[in-house]
Amino acid sequence: MGYQPRKTSPKGAIHGYKKPLRERRKDRKRVRKGLVQPIPEEKHIPSEREIADVTLKRLHTLGIQKFGSSPFNEHFDRWLMNVTSVLEEFESHPAIGVDDEYIQERFQVLATIKQQLDNLGRSESTLDQELKNLSDQRNRLKQINGEYATSAGIIRGQRNREIKRLNTAINRLKKEQDEVIRMKTGFFHGISKKDREQKEGAIAQELNDKQTELELVMLDFSAKQKELKEEYDTKREPVLEEIKKFRRTIQTLEMDGSLEERWFACEAIIDAVNSFLLRKSTQPNEDLN
Repeated sequence: MGYQPRKTSPKGAIHGYKKPLRERRKDRKRVRKGLVQPIPEEKHIPSEREIADVTLKRLHTLGIQKFGSSPFNEHFDRWLMNVTSVLEEFESHPAIGVDDEYIQERFQVLATIKQQLDNLGRSESTLDQELKNLSDQRNRLKQINGEYATSAGIIRGQRNREIKRLNTAINRLKKEQDEVIRMKTGFFHGISKKDREQKEGAIAQELNDKQTELELVMLDFSAKQKELKEEYDTKREPVLEEIKKFRRTIQTLEMDGSLEERWFACEAIIDAVNSFLLRKSTQPNEDLN
């Protein structure tokens, strides 16, 4: 292929200025940086309906909020602050403009729930003392049971020893009685009939006495055991009642007794907010302040 001559600009043509390559690259970078910069957005101001919906939802959530474990009174102040914060945010909205009736209702509800929580807090503060009382009564019951077991054991030991002694004597007399009976039916030199009859009568009387003594011993120890049991029950029953009472109290204190009261309070505030919004919707052109 032959040589092609370089094209030249027409005579008299105007040549434009061209930036150097390095400056043109810098310009392109500045343009790209300018394109990625965020465009400022206008801050969204919630409408009256939006702030009302959020307020009611947050109040409902606070009304069903459960506290983890006792002592629950440690959470009361924080919960009240959260409720107050929700209401202040609602009332400070420029489009709300709460009226005196709403302010009075809200004030009354908050004052009531605060008093209720204070009372519950004072009750919860007695939990440690109630636990100590329960422990003391349990120890007292343990002592009563121990004393009863010891006394019952002593009586049982005495009874067994007396029964063993009398049974031994009765068995001995029965053997002697059997021997006398064998004398009557057999032939024994040197023992008269009269002696045998006297001996038999004496053994029978002694045997009868021992059996009577055994019966009396049984009755006596039964009476002692009954008396001991009645004394034991007399000491034990009041202690058992105290233990039941302290258990019920502790069970109540270990439950969040504020949940129902807090729910009622939030529902009352929700009613106050809805009533205010209803009044405002029926008087759109009037200043409710």
